[in-house]
This record gives sequence, C-alpha cells and structure tokens, in this order.
Amino acid sequence: MDIILYILTLITTGSIAGFASGMVGVGGCFIMVPVQYWLLLGDGLDSTLAIRVAFATGLAVTLPTVMTSALGHHRRGAVDWQTAIPMGIAAVCGAATGGTIATFLPGQVLKTFFAVLVTLMAVRMFWDVKDCMVCPPRQSLSILLFIGFCIGNITSLAGVGGGVVLVPVLVLLLHYPVHSAVGTSSACLIFSSAGAVATYLWYGLGVTGLPQYSIGYIDLVQWALLVGTTIPLSILGVRYAHRCPARILRYFLAGLMLVVGILMLIP
Repeated sequence: MDIILYILTLITTGSIAGFASGMVGVGGCFIMVPVQYWLLLGDGLDSTLAIRVAFATGLAVTLPTVMTSALGHHRRGAVDWQTAIPMGIAAVCGAATGGTIATFLPGQVLKTFFAVLVTLMAVRMFWDVKDCMVCPPRQSLSILLFIGFCIGNITSLAGVGGGVVLVPVLVLLLHYPVHSAVGTSSACLIFSSAGAVATYLWYGLGVTGLPQYSIGYIDLVQWALLVGTTIPLSILGVRYAHRCPARILRYFLAGLMLVVGILMLIP
C-alpha cells in the first residue's frame, strides 16, 4: 500500500476513534481494529498474526486515550471511582486470562468473536434506549468484581477496550445515568487495557513474522500514528459529550458498533 495513503488512513481512523472514546466512554478499538487488520493484511501479514497485532496495538492506543478521557470526565464529576476501581482491579486479572487464551486461538475465531460481540451489543443499545430516572445505581462489590473480570476477558479476547460492553452494562443493568456510565467506563478501561496490553506484549516476544518495528504484538508505527490523533480528539469528545443529550450518545454508540460489527462479519 502507498505509504501516504497508509498514514492518512491511520490518522483519520485515530481521529474518529479518539472522538468516540471521549464522547461515549469506549476505547475506540472497535473502530481502530478493523482498519488496522485490513491494513496489516494488505501488507502481507498472516491473518492470525494480523488480528493479534491489531488487537494488541489498538489496546496500546486505548490506554493513554482512556486516561485522557477519564481525566476529562473526572473534572466534570462524571466518574464513580468507587465503582471503577474494584471493577478495574478485577479487569486486570480477567485481561491476563483472556489474553493468554487469545494467543492460542486462530485468527478467524478472534475476528468472529469481535464482530458478533460488537453487533449484539449494538442491537441491545438500540432496543432499550430509556434511562431509568428514579432507579439509584446498584453497587455490590461481588457484582462489580464479577463484571470487571468479565470485561477484562472480553478486552483481551475481542481486542476492544471493553467500553462497548461496559457502558451498556452500567446503564441497563446497574442503572447508571448515561453520562456517569461513560465517565466510569473510561476510568475502568485504564485497568483492563493495561492488563491486556501487558499480556499481548509478553506473549508476542520472540514471535516471527511480525511487522519490523514491533514490541511483542504491538506495532509501534501504527501505535504512534494512532495515538497522536486519538488523544487530542478524545479531549474534544469529552467536551461534546457533556453538551449532548443522553439518548443521542446512545444512538451514536449503537450506530457505530452496528456498522463495524457487520463489516467484520463479511468474509
């Protein structure tokens, strides 16, 4: 692929993913991973290696991006740290477990898992769009630890920050207002992304056939181009999120998820 087109594609993708990360509390991997995967295939990388590199690199971009998003939401009082911290600690353990499993699964299995997960959650977000205005958020340590562990597993197995699952869970099951769910999700994703990145980095050491400038499964060229745009755009996304009606946020998230999920299901 032409190097200029390659760079422009990643910069554009990073801009969209960064804005989505700040606005709806997701890591942006569900936008970045498909593009990274297709670019890596175009460079001749094996499909199994390509999906692992896309997962690992996307999560490595997610980490500083969600840190920036979480800080912005925290300043606006939209992060429930009593929920985010226990979930995040459990998510680290889950991410290590899921990452270990993912490094032994065929690429097609990982790709399909990613696509089905994103598509189902998109449908669920469209199906139930009413906030519970009188329901207080549910907080139980055992429930939070269980959710966090599951989110960590999903983060590694599906190559997403986990926000595409966590935001709906916080809203639909734990009765969090959308804006609070977005902020709390961003904070939790700091932990899950860190755990997943460490796992992919470790298992990728010594693997042959990876892109030239890589550490483990992390492609440093893609990482640099993406993170340079996701961080500043996530700041803009945070600002817009707190000016946007909750229902619009949910429709925006669901629409993006649906499009990406369907595209990844196409052979």
